[in-house]
Amino acid sequence: MADQIPLYAVRSAARANRKRAAYYRAAGPGAERPNRYQLEDESVHWDEMPLMMSEDGFENDESDYHTLPRARGTQRRRGLEWLLCGGWKVLCASCCDWLINVCQRKTEPRARTVWLGHPEKSEEKHPRNTIKNQKYSLLTFLPGVLYEQFKFFLNLYFLVVSCSQFVPELKIGYLYTYWAPLGFVLAVTIIREAIDEFRRVQRDKEVNSQLYSKLTVRGKVQVKSSDIQVGDLITVEKNQRVPSDMVFLRTSEKAGSCFIRTDQLDGETDWKLRVAVSCTQRLPAVGDLLSVSAYVHAQKPHLDIHSFEGTFTREDSDPPIHESLSIENTLWASTIVASGTVIGVVIYTGKETRSVMNTSNPKNKVGLLDLELNQLTKALFLALVALSVVMVTLQGFVGPWYRNLFRFLLLFSYIIPISLRVNLDMGKAAYRWMIMRDDSIPGTVVRTSTIPEELGRLVYLLTDKTGTLTQNEMVFKRLHLGTVSYGPDTMDEIERHVRDACPQVALVQWTESVGLTLVHRDLTSMQLRTPGGQILTYSVLQTFPFTSDSKRMGIIVREESTEEITFYMKGADATMSAIVQYSDWLEEECGNMAREGLRTLVVVKRSLTEEQYQDFESRHAQARLSVHDRALKVAAAVESLERDMQLLCVTGVEDRLQAHVRPTLEMLRNAGIKIWMLTGDKLETATCIAKSSHLVSRTQDIHVFRPVTNRGEAHLELNTFRRKHDCALVISGDSLEVCLRYYEHELVELACQCPAVVCCRCSPTQKAHIVRLLQRHTHRRTCAIGDGGNDVSMIQAADCGIGIEGKEGKAASLAADFSITRFEHLGRLLVVHGRSSYKRSAALGQFVMHRGLIISTMQAVFSSVFYFASVPLYQGFLMVGYATVYTMFPVFSLVLDQDVKPEMAVLYPELYKDLTKGRSLSFKTFLVWVLVSIYQDVTFITTVTFVWKVSAITVVSCLPLYVLKYLKRKLSPPSYSKLTS
Repeated sequence: MADQIPLYAVRSAARANRKRAAYYRAAGPGAERPNRYQLEDESVHWDEMPLMMSEDGFENDESDYHTLPRARGTQRRRGLEWLLCGGWKVLCASCCDWLINVCQRKTEPRARTVWLGHPEKSEEKHPRNTIKNQKYSLLTFLPGVLYEQFKFFLNLYFLVVSCSQFVPELKIGYLYTYWAPLGFVLAVTIIREAIDEFRRVQRDKEVNSQLYSKLTVRGKVQVKSSDIQVGDLITVEKNQRVPSDMVFLRTSEKAGSCFIRTDQLDGETDWKLRVAVSCTQRLPAVGDLLSVSAYVHAQKPHLDIHSFEGTFTREDSDPPIHESLSIENTLWASTIVASGTVIGVVIYTGKETRSVMNTSNPKNKVGLLDLELNQLTKALFLALVALSVVMVTLQGFVGPWYRNLFRFLLLFSYIIPISLRVNLDMGKAAYRWMIMRDDSIPGTVVRTSTIPEELGRLVYLLTDKTGTLTQNEMVFKRLHLGTVSYGPDTMDEIERHVRDACPQVALVQWTESVGLTLVHRDLTSMQLRTPGGQILTYSVLQTFPFTSDSKRMGIIVREESTEEITFYMKGADATMSAIVQYSDWLEEECGNMAREGLRTLVVVKRSLTEEQYQDFESRHAQARLSVHDRALKVAAAVESLERDMQLLCVTGVEDRLQAHVRPTLEMLRNAGIKIWMLTGDKLETATCIAKSSHLVSRTQDIHVFRPVTNRGEAHLELNTFRRKHDCALVISGDSLEVCLRYYEHELVELACQCPAVVCCRCSPTQKAHIVRLLQRHTHRRTCAIGDGGNDVSMIQAADCGIGIEGKEGKAASLAADFSITRFEHLGRLLVVHGRSSYKRSAALGQFVMHRGLIISTMQAVFSSVFYFASVPLYQGFLMVGYATVYTMFPVFSLVLDQDVKPEMAVLYPELYKDLTKGRSLSFKTFLVWVLVSIYQDVTFITTVTFVWKVSAITVVSCLPLYVLKYLKRKLSPPSYSKLTS
């Protein structure tokens, strides 16, 4: 890590200047300059060049890349200090993990051979194909719930106190005095957890019970999703969820391919093309899949959702048929079939599927308020011990003083009120009811009833893009042809200009509305109908799909009537501007569309002769057969065509935002919440949505983090970003991974200073990792919101997870702590219900402690008056009733307390900002309540009424006894009275 990097001497300024001069003189005028990273001396060790997080040492000269002071570092605790400062928790967790691993006997996943339609031939046992969001099993429910309760000091203390009553010398009063409150608290907790767990089981059962058609020798049979096994042949209909990871064998589409939607897997809205195995697609009938002797050899399960390596082998043919399998032959679980009916063979099930492996296990979430109250109870315990020691000291340590000390601990135990848990849990139930009954946020569901106060303590909000901030609907908005620009109000004029359209769903739908209709499309041909009714037929010669490296896609077609060959390409303006012929309007128009929040696509073309195409086709085919560096050679062959491209048009497509997204984000920013957008979509799309949603204001600059692949590049790019001020950060998942590997602390600190952060091309595991980074480095409360299966890991990792029920299914909603139907409901959920829940619980918790302090102070005064006797002031059910029934309703009325009206809380979200500082519940406010308790007791004791009543009672009860004693001594003196006289 950077904070462990030693500081060494760096290169001189003269040497840096020579390097810089070489950079600007490189290759002469007009030539492309070499990458600045390539100019770095190979002898430079990045371990010797620490990254600085302060402003000192930065100059306007480029040599400041190599003159950075040391970053801040922290010393590691060692030995006993580490053990006492939290190390024991790490040791316990490690031991528990070791025991769990030993008991479960986890096996390392391996590559497998899967026979088509014969799951019984599987060489090893595979996990069940079930979705499991539940926390416990039947065997672990009770131990797990009890552990979660007794890990709190409050409950553990009362367990020890209650058990002490089985010792006769320590027994004070009746057993139910201590066991009844503790039993009631545990019963309420167990019932609440049982209800929550039952609901999770029901939700999982709903998903696992979905029916699918399974191909067998007896025909098609209906099976539940949970009963699907590795080797089964499963049929998935259009718009149906893929239940497990499968290899694509056959489709109803004649082209042998289908489209799938991967929104819930990677967050991308683009449909993905998948191709069936050619050997099985050519079979005459579906039933022939069971008659052939074939198998799939698949690699071992892993996290990467964008790669797959395998082979398909058919043994009963002469010679045997072997086909290589890649990602385009797969159907991952949680994707949706968008076209046709498909048949696949299951290769991974359950926890071995890509979607589940990218999902973290659910954790038991504990609210910050509960942790703070737990710390206060420890402070009360120290006060309890101190008071007991004072009593024993004033008693003079007579007799078995240690027994008296323990009895005093029991007598003053009401300083730590067991009813605190009862009142707080009842308050949480009330908050849950209020949230679900709020007509302003209909459809909101509270799935975890233990952390409603967390909604009022949030500092970071991490949100998905697709389906969360946007409606996941692309709408064509603008077309610029160079000399004229067309918008929604002038679409009727475009018919005479449009000759082709970009192959996107939004654009295809729009071209049909203006008269140019896509009649037919398969892998080898397409047909278009013009507004005049003419049918244009094209042969598809080559297709070049979009990749994250090229950032563009293209197609080569031949028009059948004219034999004209044309190469069409579309992509982002930043990529296309380098390969298109000079244009004086391209950059300006793309900037105008970007400022309108539109996603810009540049469409270009190039006419090819037959000789040019044949030359390219031979080089391209040779590159695809290469064993080494295949991707680089194919890319080089395609780039040879990308020269002197003719600019056709620039299109603007809008991904419609959710209703009231902009005012909601503005409200959250005013409430002091920092918003990060984590998406699996492309950088250009993410940046566009960040602007259109006003996540990044128009006055703010945006720093796009350059792609980095090693430590040196990350070092230089972080230094560049360090000198930017008040700008939003846009970074890709790959660059983020590299920076976190070497400069985790520095990157997180810089990012936290930004007004907004956009992370694109993030995998589900990366989203969860970012959440944990913020928790670990900032120690602030985080909230994650999303609507797809790819957001589940992030939602479960956050302190407060919110799911949206949308077009991408219910995966996020079912796994979240809170479920809403629209993003705009988030504002009221936080600034109204979150704020009120936290303030009410903070007041409730401190008032319950205040109530316990009053009765304990009275006990201390009573013991002091009667010679520090360790006897109780109140007996039996009276103490139990005081802590529960007698004072329950006045205390619980705080749950209905309201300092401002909900409308005012929404109008002034700045009221929420103060809550993040934790001033409603702190040691300062707690000390005020303690002083109030002591003052009330002392004031009551020193009043004239109290003194008169106590004096009267004392006289009435004691004076007759002294009179009788005196008369007895006079009338019947004792035998030793003569000696004393």
